[in-house]
Amino acid sequence: MPPRGVLLAEDETDLLLFPPLRACWCLRGQPAEVLLSGRNARRVVFGVLNLRTGYRLFLAREHQRAGDFQAFLELLHWHFRSRPVALLLDEDPSHTAQGSQGLAEALDIELIWLPKRCPKLNPLDHLWGHGKDEVSANKQYATIEDQVDRFTRFLYSWSAGEALHKAGVLSQRFWLKSVV
Repeated sequence: MPPRGVLLAEDETDLLLFPPLRACWCLRGQPAEVLLSGRNARRVVFGVLNLRTGYRLFLAREHQRAGDFQAFLELLHWHFRSRPVALLLDEDPSHTAQGSQGLAEALDIELIWLPKRCPKLNPLDHLWGHGKDEVSANKQYATIEDQVDRFTRFLYSWSAGEALHKAGVLSQRFWLKSVV
């Protein structure tokens, strides 16, 4: 990477209006009653983590299709302007689509592919887990937009060092330690 180059880890996660139930209590031997209201809604949050500085950037979309990923690539290009960008990502169909790869090349964003079936290698996977544990689990919001707003604000609330720590980048055993 050139000195002004940016090394970003990219991933996306689904947020559902109906919360993941991780804690509940009821009388022993009695079924737990879980009340849900309304219709389930879904949003996909695209995100990047700068592996050197801890900077984060998120974009919520209704779907995880090639066009949605391409909108995120445009946002990255606009945000980092003239700096060289290398993007570490998995082989999701939205990433491997010809249109997505062509746009990345046109925007001079280098795509670096993670090995298949290795989600734990992506540092953002750890951030998603912290966010969902704190914001999404066991809570239902009035709207999916409320949940997305709360989720992204929570992820932005950490200092750069805290974000890198929670993502595992500062660990002595981080697999990209020599690059970062």
